[in-house]
Amino acid sequence: AVVSFLQSFSCSWVFLWEKGYQETDSVVSSVTTKVKGVTLTNTSTLGARIWDVADYVIPPQEENTVFVMTNVILTLNQRQGRCPELPDDKTECKVKKNCVPGYVSTHSNGIQTGECIPYNSSIKTCEVFAWCPVEDDYHIPKPAFLQEAENFTILVKNNIWYPKFNFSKRNILPTINSTYLKNCIYDSQTDPFCPIFRLGTIVEAAGQNFQEIAVEGGVMALQINWDCNLDRAASHCVPKYSFRRLDNKDSAHTVSPGYNFRFAKYYMDSNGTESRTLVKAYGIRFDIIVFGKAGKFDVIPTMINIGSGLALFGVATVLCDIVVLYCMKKKYYYREKKYKYVEDYEL
Repeated sequence: AVVSFLQSFSCSWVFLWEKGYQETDSVVSSVTTKVKGVTLTNTSTLGARIWDVADYVIPPQEENTVFVMTNVILTLNQRQGRCPELPDDKTECKVKKNCVPGYVSTHSNGIQTGECIPYNSSIKTCEVFAWCPVEDDYHIPKPAFLQEAENFTILVKNNIWYPKFNFSKRNILPTINSTYLKNCIYDSQTDPFCPIFRLGTIVEAAGQNFQEIAVEGGVMALQINWDCNLDRAASHCVPKYSFRRLDNKDSAHTVSPGYNFRFAKYYMDSNGTESRTLVKAYGIRFDIIVFGKAGKFDVIPTMINIGSGLALFGVATVLCDIVVLYCMKKKYYYREKKYKYVEDYEL
């Protein structure tokens, strides 16, 4: 009975659950994205300002990735010249000899000139030749500068192809029309196939708080799974979306958290002097990860698995005998039932 059970189980596992009768192929994919959303900020430095997709999506296009800026430190009207360095234990000075001409550390904003000049009314620092005034990023804006970014949306267009079966499809399904696409927002219950995602929903579905991650940034994954049984109709091959956070979110590890980078916007002022606005951008990078496998009936894997199953039948008998006759508590009882010992006089 045990042997029969193992044989039945192995056949069911290989042929029904693992679909051992199918040839399989891995997905080939391409992804494009489009972010939409507008927000208004009003600060003493910038005044009232509108931020649209050209301001906060940096760069405009990446491969399988989109970065949305949620927080920012701006250093306006920088020009090349001489100015005091930011104060720290290596740049603060009292006299000129504390500063070394030509010295540059990994955290310097410029090259020291050898002079010690006032940073403010109470502190002196070494003078540097740099883009002045130097950036002060000690204090990150809280709450996030673009906190309304959680209501921005991202359209994900994904095309997939299974080369072995010459089967292709995209996540904008044939049943989706332009009217629906203009109005839908992804919801796992009501709109599971809508390719437009609210940024806040992606973060929340991964178990995170958008306003917290927006301050210092992070990396999120939007996963698209295409597992298709091509023995069924093509309409059954549909994408399944899931979300998770990829960067380290452990509160115990506070060194260099989040995700940020710098870039500059250059221009010439009225005097013909080159100037720039330095931007330190914090934000969320959304990585679109596509994976999947397709299967379709094929004679060769079917015959191979049938042969393997038949061979397994013989192995199962041997294994069951070993377990029953040598490992179980009642092994002597089973051995008596399996073998009959005959005395010489009975022969």
